[in-house]
Formats: sequence, structure tokens, C-alpha cells
Amino acid sequence: MKMIFAEYLVLSSLVLGVQLFLHQTQRIQFVEVSETAKIHCSSTENLEESRMFWYLRREGEKPTCIKRCLDDQNVSKFACKHKTHSSTLEIRNIQKTESGIYYCAYIDSSYLLFGNGSTLIVGDSYTKNSWVMLLVPFPHDIQVTGTANLACVIHGVSSPVHVSWSVSGELQEQGLTRSLKAKDGSLTLINHISVPRDTWTSGKNFTCEVKFNSSGSSVKKSTRYPEVPASECSHYIVPLAAGAGLLLLVVSLSLVWTLCPSTLGFQPRVSAPPASEEPQGGILYAHLDFDSRNRNGRMMQRSAREKHVKA
Repeated sequence: MKMIFAEYLVLSSLVLGVQLFLHQTQRIQFVEVSETAKIHCSSTENLEESRMFWYLRREGEKPTCIKRCLDDQNVSKFACKHKTHSSTLEIRNIQKTESGIYYCAYIDSSYLLFGNGSTLIVGDSYTKNSWVMLLVPFPHDIQVTGTANLACVIHGVSSPVHVSWSVSGELQEQGLTRSLKAKDGSLTLINHISVPRDTWTSGKNFTCEVKFNSSGSSVKKSTRYPEVPASECSHYIVPLAAGAGLLLLVVSLSLVWTLCPSTLGFQPRVSAPPASEEPQGGILYAHLDFDSRNRNGRMMQRSAREKHVKA
């Protein structure tokens, strides 16, 4: 009998966990420095204020609890505006260091349930060293894996940015973002998506759009699969393979040149125009092997140093 009662409690808590769903409709929000940010969280079920929490996850850090709604600490900075089915976090006098992803959380039985998150970007993330680059997969990788990995590289930003992808004008789901932090505190963000091979080779336009601030302007980079007539494919296999290999080498050296100028003794030559402009995008073939990125980077740096000394 005790065993049956224990199983009933477990099943009841699971049912409650499934029924309660926290939804954050603001996927992205821009706010100016020193203003008040408002982040909303709602549910179809009743929410008790004493069980509401708010978490913040900055780039490269773990989520941390910044506010419990019934806690009277930091009331001058944070405030919870609670209703029966919703809770709103107000952040007063917000600063750039408070950019990140905010999650509402709720204690339901023994579970801590989280919302889907709202990205908050404070101020302008664009700097004089910012640029955007679109990388497309090496042809051989597509044949092996059956998928195409496209990456949007945003270099030299001071805080998170908003990245969106579209295929021939149709918005896609947000890609996965990885971040690298330089010694000067600037960020390099790599946002990538995976699409089926048939989608990539269909001739559609793939566009990466980056927003740095609340002005509404953005930087766009677009590309498409280089179509070759089926009857002529055999004539182009060798030239394409040789050209792709040469272009990969040039891109690799260019990335070392721009990402590690202090190591090579040069200043970056490539920079994006102001965020208010929308430059044309180009195709850059690259092998998107994220796991071996650091190892290959060190090898290329040593090679570049040897060439520089000989010169």
C-alpha cells in the first residue's frame, strides 16, 4: 500500500510538471543604457509569487539566480510585478554588463521549471573592430554527412547580438551560438545552423542577419549553393576540388591574420561597415570543424610566424 501511495505521489508531481508551462514571448529585446527593462513570463496555470525566481545567463557563464520575487533584497534594482498568471521582472538603471538571457523559474512540487528565455541586449554591441563573415561547408563534408553546416561569425563585439537566419526570405529557427572571449574583453560569436543537403543544393538563398542595437539597422550576409549543370559535372570536379582547397587555405590564413593581429604584428584589414549599412555577402568555403578549431589555429599561427621571419 505504501508503495502504491509513493508511486501516486511521483505520478502526480510529473502530471503537475507537465501541466505547468512558463512562456516568455519576448525572444529578443533591446534597451538603452540606464533605462528600465521589463521581461515578461506567463502561464496558463496560477502562479504563486513566493515560488517565482529569475535567472540570468551571460555569455560564457552559468545561469545565476538574480531575484526571488518575495525577497526584499535589491528592491531598488529589481522588482517583480506579479499577477495570477504572469510575472514581470523590472530591471532599473540597466547597464551593458547586464546583457544576457533571462529565464523565469517556478518551484512546482520538487521541480524547478524554467521558461524558454528572453535575450536582453543593452546599448550598442558594435565596435570599430566588428565584422561579420558567412562560412559555408566544404563540398566533401556534405557528401559524407548528408547535411550542410553554415556559420555566421561575428567578431569584435562588446556584448551579445541578435542573429537570425532566413532561407529565400523565410525565417528559420535560431541557430546555436558559441562564444570566444578575447583578452581585451571583446567577443567573437559563432552562430551556426544545419540544413539537409537537398535544401542546401536547391539553389535557395541563405541569409544571416545580425542586429547590434535598437536602431533597427542590421548587417546581412547571403550566399547560395553554386549550381553546376548535371551534364557538365564531370568536367568541373577536378577544378572545383582544387579551387576549394586553395580557397580554404586563403580563408584560413585570413582568419589568422584578422583574429590574431597582435601575434603576427599586423592590424586587421577586414572590418564591417557601421551597423546601419547592409553590405553584400560573399561565399567563403571552410571546413566547419569546431572541435579542432583551437588546435588548427595554433598550427597556422606557427606556420605564419615562420613565414614572417623568413620574409
